[in-house]
Amino acid sequence: MRRFAISLTTLAVSVAVLVACTSEGRADAGPSQQLWREAAQTTPAAVVPAQGSLAPLIKSLKPAVVNIATTSVVKHPKTRGGQPRMPGPGEPYGEFFERFFGTPREAPEEFRSNSLGSGFIINQDGFVLTNNHVVKDATDIRVRLADGREFEAKVIGKDPATDVALIRLQSAPKDLPTVALGDSDALEQGDFVLALGNPFGLRESASFGIVSAKDRSLQSGPYDDFIQTDAAINPGNSGGPLFNMRGEVVGINTAIVSPQIGQGIGFAVPISLAKQILPQLQSKGKVARGYMGVTVSDLTPDLAQGLGLPSGSKGAVVQNVLPKSPAAKAGVEAGDVVTTLNGKPVDGSGQLTRGVAVIPPGGKASLGVLRDGKKRELTLTVAQRPENEEALARGEFGEGEGEGEGEGSAEKEKAPKDEKLGVKLGVLTPEMAKELKLEGQKGVLVAEVTPDGAADRAGLQRGDLILEVNRQLVARPSQVVEIVGKLKSGQVVLLRVRRGNGTIFVPVRIPDKASAAK
Repeated sequence: MRRFAISLTTLAVSVAVLVACTSEGRADAGPSQQLWREAAQTTPAAVVPAQGSLAPLIKSLKPAVVNIATTSVVKHPKTRGGQPRMPGPGEPYGEFFERFFGTPREAPEEFRSNSLGSGFIINQDGFVLTNNHVVKDATDIRVRLADGREFEAKVIGKDPATDVALIRLQSAPKDLPTVALGDSDALEQGDFVLALGNPFGLRESASFGIVSAKDRSLQSGPYDDFIQTDAAINPGNSGGPLFNMRGEVVGINTAIVSPQIGQGIGFAVPISLAKQILPQLQSKGKVARGYMGVTVSDLTPDLAQGLGLPSGSKGAVVQNVLPKSPAAKAGVEAGDVVTTLNGKPVDGSGQLTRGVAVIPPGGKASLGVLRDGKKRELTLTVAQRPENEEALARGEFGEGEGEGEGEGSAEKEKAPKDEKLGVKLGVLTPEMAKELKLEGQKGVLVAEVTPDGAADRAGLQRGDLILEVNRQLVARPSQVVEIVGKLKSGQVVLLRVRRGNGTIFVPVRIPDKASAAK
């Protein structure tokens, strides 16, 4: 019991400074030019008694946390005869209609759907921050404050890529409670956090936990950078604030892991990321992102070895450079390893993508890169990221490999099998090139991949076209066999291959003879 009492006292000290949301702090805020209040602009509050309770903190924060009720119009797909069709099993709302109405042949063209979420007021002009998915299809938005007042609201700006939305209360009074936005970059694993919101429509609910991890990716897009927390987050918490123990918003609660998969795992959008896009949401209603015109990947240990870099090196490997893109004009090349962006270290591909994205189109980006083991500095003018980047990039990659290689000699060469790699190599004939949509390309075709072989474990696929081996251009299977044959067990051979419309680097670790024979 003594140890428990000590931990409660420590926790009480942690919550001692309620910086963000006291009534005194709001009194002098007023309408201002800045969209939100920074934590440093708040007035220090009274010290919380050392009683091991979060009650004073919650009491000061919850007036600014709101319930968001939305109404959306859902349209049904139509049958071949043009009549609206009820959704079937497995489709949205299909189980609902089948359970209560059976499965009639005709259905109304549309029906109204209601949902609940959370949000928080960031200034006295009535701006509320929430998730995009809370309001994205809403035709009617009503916001309810903790004191019972209700207001209609309209969407000011939305950003699906980060799941952030800005809405504004209509006819907002001047006495609105607000919260201050903190610095999520300063969070560390193990810091205490508090989530407030309306899970399952249960108003003004609070849950408490720690920062379980940072920089989490949910594979939902290139801008994933979530805070993971074990503070309980449930449906209805979406859009609500995640606070640190100073009462500053450090995240926007946005996602949960299915209870069937795991419990105590929730995610929040870092508030520092939200602050970067808020000005554009307010002024333009959407976000225009910076764009280099490259495809990048993380620098894995095998890639680092294949590129001749020291163990433990960090950065983002450039896999592709789009012709005529800002990166191409600045001299960025495939195989470059970006280590810094505007003087700040780059640890991985996600960090580089997010860093470039927040640079306004027309702004400058200074890249520190490693090329052939040597440091270089490249400067480019960032363009606006196209909305349909895939269509822009389709068929645009021109590599120019295979200079001076005769096509006739390659076609006559017998296709060998490389035992070390675990692949059967083929000659790219004109017929094959047409079938695989590789017209005009030169390289060595991967005809077969041995299951569980070195290449298979590295991710090489049948139909890949090997363009380079250890940064040497290849056009004949014998060239691949010759280069790989000189390598010893445990070494990494770096293949550059064309797959689809792009190229990637594939590091393959050479196995020992016993492993290769299996």
